[in-house]
Amino acid sequence: MGPAVPIIELVLDRQDVVWKMFGSNSMVRVTKKSVDVWCLGFVDGGIDGPSIMIGGLQLEDNLLQFDLQSQKLGFSSSILSKGTNCADYEFPTRKV
Repeated sequence: MGPAVPIIELVLDRQDVVWKMFGSNSMVRVTKKSVDVWCLGFVDGGIDGPSIMIGGLQLEDNLLQFDLQSQKLGFSSSILSKGTNCADYEFPTRKV
């Protein structure tokens, strides 16, 4: 689950819709010469952009389900807590 840091909880459109990010999806280890630190792995969107950017680190080992018909996105929190990861899945292919 990554380094032992507080869980980040993003509350979305309702109080019961929460995306939990554990250390493996929020922290990046930087080692350079004699430096060995952990940094918060989010990108600042700047003044005119979004507050933060959600990227590959945050999405890693999370399952996403796109429901195009109802225009909804379903998501899991990290599946590492279930003792698995995305590399263990064999997703069915579907012809479009």
